[in-house]
Amino acid sequence: MSENQWIYRQGEKKKKGILIFILIILVASATIAISTASAETTVYVNTGGSENFNCDGTDDQVEINKALAYVAEHPEFTTVHLKGPNTYVISGSIFIGSNTILEGDSTAVIKLEDKAGWSVEKPLITQIDSSGNQNIIIKDFEINGNHDGNNEKGRGKGYYNLIHFLNCKNIQVHDMYMHDSHGDGLKVVTGSNIQFYNNTIYKLGHDALYIIYSSDVEAWNNKITCRTNSGLRVYNGNKIKFYNNVINSEGEGGAGIEIQKAGSSTVMNDIEIYNNLLYETNAAGIWITGYGSAYSKDSAKNVYIHNNKFYKTGINPGANWAGGVVLNGFYDTLIENNLFDGCYGAAIAHKEVTTEFSSSGSGYTTIARNNIIINTKSSPSAGEGYAFYNKLKDTHSFVLQNNCLLNNAGGNYMYASSTSDTQADPALIEQLDNNGSSVQNLPCADALKVGPQGMPYEIDEQDIDKGQEESLESKIKMAISKMVRFVKNIYLSFISGISNGEKLKIALPLVVSDNRLKEESPNITYRETEYMDVGEMSDGGKYREVILFDLNQLGETDSIEKATLSLFWYYPEEARPKDTILEIYRPEKWCEEHVTWVVKETEIPWQNPGGDWYDKTGVSQGSTPYAAITLKGSDLPEGRYYELDVTDLVKEYTSGKYENTGFLIKAGVEDNNYVAFYSSEWQNKDQIPKLTIEYTGE
Repeated sequence: MSENQWIYRQGEKKKKGILIFILIILVASATIAISTASAETTVYVNTGGSENFNCDGTDDQVEINKALAYVAEHPEFTTVHLKGPNTYVISGSIFIGSNTILEGDSTAVIKLEDKAGWSVEKPLITQIDSSGNQNIIIKDFEINGNHDGNNEKGRGKGYYNLIHFLNCKNIQVHDMYMHDSHGDGLKVVTGSNIQFYNNTIYKLGHDALYIIYSSDVEAWNNKITCRTNSGLRVYNGNKIKFYNNVINSEGEGGAGIEIQKAGSSTVMNDIEIYNNLLYETNAAGIWITGYGSAYSKDSAKNVYIHNNKFYKTGINPGANWAGGVVLNGFYDTLIENNLFDGCYGAAIAHKEVTTEFSSSGSGYTTIARNNIIINTKSSPSAGEGYAFYNKLKDTHSFVLQNNCLLNNAGGNYMYASSTSDTQADPALIEQLDNNGSSVQNLPCADALKVGPQGMPYEIDEQDIDKGQEESLESKIKMAISKMVRFVKNIYLSFISGISNGEKLKIALPLVVSDNRLKEESPNITYRETEYMDVGEMSDGGKYREVILFDLNQLGETDSIEKATLSLFWYYPEEARPKDTILEIYRPEKWCEEHVTWVVKETEIPWQNPGGDWYDKTGVSQGSTPYAAITLKGSDLPEGRYYELDVTDLVKEYTSGKYENTGFLIKAGVEDNNYVAFYSSEWQNKDQIPKLTIEYTGE
């Protein structure tokens, strides 16, 4: 159907609507106010010629922009819908107008083309009117920033922001999956009434949400893994609420949340951060900084931080701004009812990260009350592991009330003091029930009612994928698997007595990656199949497996009693000519996105096709496995897990002796003894690989 034919059809619909309206008037003999707009308010974008606007996989922004322009020019239409499963490859920006919804199926993907070569500050999606637009909704689809296809540009330098609005108001971005970019997820400059929620953000090149000179902003229920800068960031903005978000990093990036005031021209006195889970961020969980020329007290005050969970924030040993909350240059900050566990450097610190962020004036006060602060760790750059650290004692001060403190490596205070804080001996832990709820009459009891709603006590794992395709599921799983493990294991370990040195058991059911190595398809990467296999087929061809679990949540001082790798055997269902001896080795480092039988990374071959490994004695390609079990040729799958004791190898990883490169699994002798196990992609999560750790906490 051509565009003119489609417009004509819409006109015919309107004529029929008018006739029906006249009949209603005649029959009812009443005056009825009714909209003359067509009942159909959505135009569709697809591939293959089946919709109003059709794309072919090249320069797809052209057809998408035609659809958006049509909606902008015809007020009776409100929505452009991207049909899936399709990937719309764009070579230019997408422009959206006022009073418009841009939505899609969950399997619809907007992807930046390879080697796009765009100029700085040119975004993938932006407004149609350079002076500003309003009432815009973007929802329900995926944006792939194609970082690796455009690696000639540097991250965090303004290239390829995913969504950028200037002078716009009433903006909603929600239920999106945005990933692998050079720049920001959503960047808004001089805007107002911004809502950013229910998004999954994975490894962008700058901030997931970057608010500049804007007001009335809310961000909630987002799952963010940082790579370059922060998860949520405000620069000279006000009337901000960040809540119910889960933010982490994977060894890169900056703070989880950043609040930044520069100079005296703006007011920042209404900012609230609550019910967030911030864990394993590269630098501070929350960084608050005011700097530049002198400004009045009323223009930088009243940041309210409450009921958040900080777990091992500041994992980068070289980050001067590691910690739970690091701040300077704000008056009357209130930090209460938060739980800080295992933060690096300091749980709460006054410090200037660099001279660039030096604050003028004095009299800056932070009130910290009713917080639980435990297990703070030393950091080479950030400090010796204090609960409270005031590095700016000449201009900044703490008011500390009724905080519960325990097991902080450097002590509780540096240039700070309190007469009402409590030394929380292990009896505090014993007063908590297995659901994490607190007993009565503890001054810091509310600090245990923290984190996003429904967390940290329970996660619905069905929310992890929400019907995405397997490739998308695996990426989302990587982005939030740490959060799921923490919620179900680490927090419960804390409330069940980790500080007493009791023996604990945790299971790691979600792997970072498991990849098949197949001799007969030596150049294919297998990372998303539902099974993993070893041995040799009767008609030839060997199979091996590499699998990686994230062990970061286990500290070097944790005493591991036992580590068990469990694999669920399901095939073949008949006897095999030969026994299969499963063996575990320590592989060389490999790349989950590119590993094959012949390469461990793109253009970096294994020295030995099928994988390079070290055995238990440290011998390259040695034959003394870390663990082994025998599946006799006459054995059949019994619908259960088969277990391998990998304690020694896990200890070597967690002690820092070797970098964690996972497990290489192979048959000792590869001869007519093929077997297969379910992989992490298998739909029944009760049968996927798992690593169970029994240990005594630090």
